[in-house]
Amino acid sequence: MKHPSLPALLAIPLILSACGTPPGHSASEQVSAPTVLSSGRGGQLEWALASGTYHCELGVDIRVNRETQDKVTRRVQIGWNGSRYWLERDPSYSGLPRYEDAKNGLVWIDLPWKGLLLDSRSNKPLANECRAI
Repeated sequence: MKHPSLPALLAIPLILSACGTPPGHSASEQVSAPTVLSSGRGGQLEWALASGTYHCELGVDIRVNRETQDKVTRRVQIGWNGSRYWLERDPSYSGLPRYEDAKNGLVWIDLPWKGLLLDSRSNKPLANECRAI
């Protein structure tokens, strides 16, 4: 099976962001091009993303703190629903940043334009459309 090239992978977020742009707004107004810090570690992507509070749909706020080493985020601490959870980087087939706490059943998907918190047992979103404020 042939794997896509790095430039093709980097183009995917820009293409997807253009698909979700409301009429009358350009994609550049909503999503700036992600800064790729690394594409090593078996094709895993690493973006320069903010720690802090993320505001999600339905009024949910999530606190995200990134633990980095050599400009690579190794794990994130998620403050959600009154508790804090450490989620470890879990290599994904796509290379997109994915962090998991298997014990508590949480997955954080880290994209340049949004974050997503999932229940890993049901694969249902717990918080969607999360953006740094």
